[in-house]
Amino acid sequence: MSVELGHFALVLAFALALVQSVVPLYGARKGSLRLMGVGEPAALCGLVLISIAFAALIAAYVQSDFSVANVWENSHSAKPLIYKLTGVWGNHEGSMLLWVLILAIFGGLVALFGRNLPPTLRANVLAVQGFIAAAFLLFILSTSNPFVRLVPAPIEGRDLNPILQDIGLAVHPPLLYLGYVGFSISFSFAVAALIEGRTDAAWARWVRPWTLAAWMFLTGGIAMGSYWAYYELGWGGFWFWDPVENASFLPWLTGTALLHSAIVMERRSALKIWTVLLAILTFSMSLLGTFLVRSGVLTSVHAFATDPTRGVFILTILILFIGGSLALFAWRASALAPGGLFHPISREGALVLNNLFLTTAAATVLVGTLYPLVLESITGEKISVGAPFFNLTFGPLMVPLLAVVPFGPLLAWKRGDLAGVAQRLFAAFGGALFIVLLVYFFIDGASALAALGTGLAFWLIFGALTDLALKSGVGNVGPGVALRRFAGLPRSVFGTALAHAGLGITLLGIVATTTMQSEHILTVKPGETVEIAGYSLRYEGLQPFTGPNYTENRGRFVLTERGRALGDVVSSKRFYSVRQMPTTEAGIRTIGLSQLYVSLGDEIEDGGIVVHIWWKPLVTLIWLGALAMMAGGAVSLLDRRLRIGAPSRRKRAAQAQPEPAE
Repeated sequence: MSVELGHFALVLAFALALVQSVVPLYGARKGSLRLMGVGEPAALCGLVLISIAFAALIAAYVQSDFSVANVWENSHSAKPLIYKLTGVWGNHEGSMLLWVLILAIFGGLVALFGRNLPPTLRANVLAVQGFIAAAFLLFILSTSNPFVRLVPAPIEGRDLNPILQDIGLAVHPPLLYLGYVGFSISFSFAVAALIEGRTDAAWARWVRPWTLAAWMFLTGGIAMGSYWAYYELGWGGFWFWDPVENASFLPWLTGTALLHSAIVMERRSALKIWTVLLAILTFSMSLLGTFLVRSGVLTSVHAFATDPTRGVFILTILILFIGGSLALFAWRASALAPGGLFHPISREGALVLNNLFLTTAAATVLVGTLYPLVLESITGEKISVGAPFFNLTFGPLMVPLLAVVPFGPLLAWKRGDLAGVAQRLFAAFGGALFIVLLVYFFIDGASALAALGTGLAFWLIFGALTDLALKSGVGNVGPGVALRRFAGLPRSVFGTALAHAGLGITLLGIVATTTMQSEHILTVKPGETVEIAGYSLRYEGLQPFTGPNYTENRGRFVLTERGRALGDVVSSKRFYSVRQMPTTEAGIRTIGLSQLYVSLGDEIEDGGIVVHIWWKPLVTLIWLGALAMMAGGAVSLLDRRLRIGAPSRRKRAAQAQPEPAE
């Protein structure tokens, strides 16, 4: 019965989404507060209904109700409970239900906390959210219904894809969707602004928290996905430039540009057209990512759907929202005032340069991702665009961008002093240069490229610290005064510094791992020892083990350093009997900020086994830096200026059309 209740709740949610998309929009057009007010209860009721549907699907998985086709295809009674729960969104239908649930959550948050928005803007934003929800609910109900029954009901399920039976799946997709779908709010604000033909600094202040929250979640989702692929797939890498990986990276790049553009618009009422266009493009990249994963045009461990009907449906949604919003932008952009003027050498100019590099980099990744698909659809020829292309195109765009990042926060608004900022950054530059020389001359095996990359990473970190020091008055006032100034700095200043430092930390991990790692592929027998990076690994042999729904052979290695035992490293080959599918479970030992990584290969006749061993220096910094960036976003969200920005309801005239913002 709960399954039918969930299906019925989705149908009602679709009907409510249609109401939410039409009535408030019509009310804003006619200036009717009563009609505009329909959007709030519609959004909240839609959230309740979709939550009921999602809870019904969870109940079906927990109870192993194999009369539900989705549960039968993706679960098994012997599967651990945690993977029954994560398996809810480990498939196409369930993941799309999670997608619309998060969309409904964001819409509900606007309804609850957007009371200080002008009525017409709030109505238009909720209407656009309603249109998006209606489109995807119709997609689920017509092509991806998770509540389809099987008659007769099978006794047992087919189990979830083994590589998705991992705790990372509990974190990665929800975080990624919070980022993907979170940008829908920025998109809705942009379309609402185009409908009204008006944007101002207050509009940017309303948009910025939503953009910042979505960017923060997307950063975490990408980082978690990278780490999951690193330890689960047994290949030893952290980024493959897989098309589905790129699909999540694209909105991150444009979303980062949007975040910086919104800052300029809020502070200086400039870059209005940039901000609106980037809001549209960022959510468009999110929709494109959804299309690539759900349409079946890609074959990947991330991709679920293979039904061409679904691909055509999502492509139609893509054309409707991307094409429609860009057409609206082309029609209404001229009505948006260009905003304040500024000198090229200024903080605004630095942020414009940042946006140019980021959007160009996004375009490069987009071309490299879509070109093989377009070529195959036209000629039938299959080609692969891999890491060499992206490294040679994306990398050179990022180096100058990262080099100028420390200048931005120190430049003045409207007109800056480049020479003065360079002088203030002299200590940071000196520190980075010292690191370059230290790495090049004293680190064994470090190339000039490794030294320069490490120096660039420390340049970002030292630049962020310099920003905090200068704004605290270090060197100009006494320590006590500087400490009080430091404690009184706006949280957004701390957040910016933390995010920029986090970027440097991630870059340091990438440079160290890619340029200074050690790697061995060899065959070992029990009792044999492998030397790597000053450590010894003695192979003890294979031991069988039986899990709840798999069997495995565990390869045990004893790790020592100069005769001192450090513990065991265990890597295994698993076999899931229901799916008849093997997986490799890497053995990873973290030592400081570095890791020893062991992956088992095939067994050979004489009792030996092929092993792949890496020493990855500072590899954990890749993900610790992402956590620092997320923390920077969270700290910035706590800034008081992001919690106030709309006039009080008491101070607004009770009319449909608000007064222009100051």
